[in-house]
Amino acid sequence: MTLIREKVFAYITNGNRLLVFTRPESPEAGIQVPAGSVKEGENPDKAVLREAFEETGLSGLKMVGYLGEQNQDRIPYGKAEIHHRRFYHLACPGNQSETWRHYETDPSDGSPGPIPFDFFWVIFPDEVPPLIADHDFIFVKLKESMGL
Repeated sequence: MTLIREKVFAYITNGNRLLVFTRPESPEAGIQVPAGSVKEGENPDKAVLREAFEETGLSGLKMVGYLGEQNQDRIPYGKAEIHHRRFYHLACPGNQSETWRHYETDPSDGSPGPIPFDFFWVIFPDEVPPLIADHDFIFVKLKESMGL
């Protein structure tokens, strides 16, 4: 029997910008959007807001909407499991720093924390760099949500 893990992904926007990050201690992790695991019994809508805050340090994030889901086989990535991924659009109000470092203190992947994440904004969709592991899976729906 294959293990299924519930995951949430946060496309956080500020105007026409999308938030992405790198892991300076693990460059092979590529460029990502905030994401994480849903805790046992946790509502995914609440989980995405919790994970977004824990990973970014940004408070005041607003739920714009649910965008869709995907099942991803993680065997090609070395894990015998399926990730049931839910994608959300969150808005970050106000003026935000262009870049910052935040430390994840409760990593859901079992890594010893704290883990530094280097965040930066990119113009969506024209300046988004290639993202790792289908993190851009549902950009078509994000474009619709943003009225693009």
